[in-house]
Amino acid sequence: MSQSMERRRFLAACSAAVAGGALAACARRTDRQQADAPPPTQPAEPAEPEERAVAPKQLYSISLAQWSLHRTLFAKEMDNLDFARRTREEFGLDAVEYVNTFFFDRVRDTDYLGEMKRRADGAGVRSLLIMCDRLGEVGHPDTSKRTEAVRNHAPWMDAAAFLGCHSIRVNAASQGTYEEQQRLAADGLRKLTELGAQRDLNVIVENHGGLSSNGEWLSGVMRLVDHPNCGTLPDFGNFNISRDERYDRYKGIAEMMPFAKAVSAKSHDFDEDGNETGTDFRRMMRIVVDAGYDGYVGVEYEGTRLPEAAGIVATRDLLLRVREEMQAGR
Repeated sequence: MSQSMERRRFLAACSAAVAGGALAACARRTDRQQADAPPPTQPAEPAEPEERAVAPKQLYSISLAQWSLHRTLFAKEMDNLDFARRTREEFGLDAVEYVNTFFFDRVRDTDYLGEMKRRADGAGVRSLLIMCDRLGEVGHPDTSKRTEAVRNHAPWMDAAAFLGCHSIRVNAASQGTYEEQQRLAADGLRKLTELGAQRDLNVIVENHGGLSSNGEWLSGVMRLVDHPNCGTLPDFGNFNISRDERYDRYKGIAEMMPFAKAVSAKSHDFDEDGNETGTDFRRMMRIVVDAGYDGYVGVEYEGTRLPEAAGIVATRDLLLRVREEMQAGR
């Protein structure tokens, strides 16, 4: 081996040794630095989140029952398809309750129902229920007539489910004695409710004349039906049992509220302070809220002195005022 080759190997070995020594020294120096260094600072405990004011839940919400505009609709001054949009734009409400009378021949027309749904969705309006009339007596004493009435409601259940409603409102008309009518109405309602439950729908009964306007009778029917999908729609104004007999409205509402799945704030006229002249809304809404109900209360103006739009606004504003007073008192 030449001297020059030996020299190169010697220099390489020295370099490696120096490098190794330097690295070892560096490692020892780093170890000493780490040993001498103060312990790492512990991360600070996360700060408690700031308390944020949470708006109290409203005691109830407000919807619009289509019957409030029945004269306008019958006069063809408004189309059923425009109901949801007008509810939002003119009255500032976000939920509606339809009446089958205004699209009676369209119950199986999915294109029409689809347009109703599209317009409601476009307006940001919820479809809550369909009030169903002219479909027969659910409590008819003739079994075949009772069965026919149940069958007549089935397409409206399909329509309600299609629109995204939670219920259909039906009538509990019957014939016979007090007890016979209870039994017959309960039989028809039970069959109807079982059909509704298959569609994830409620069947709710309004006090709507005859014995259905007797709160004790109707609450007894509810207990006989004994189904979670069957309930009531207490109406502030429908307590005429007959031409000569009227049931106490406050007693009746209190009796129906344990089964309520909707509430109808019926109004007819107002005094100069904006209070309904025939019904104490503060007393009524206290009964409603004390029963634990916190859903939608439907504006249902049925008066004649004020134009329909003005009557709707007066009813809505009274419900808003009462809600604000009740909320402030809590």
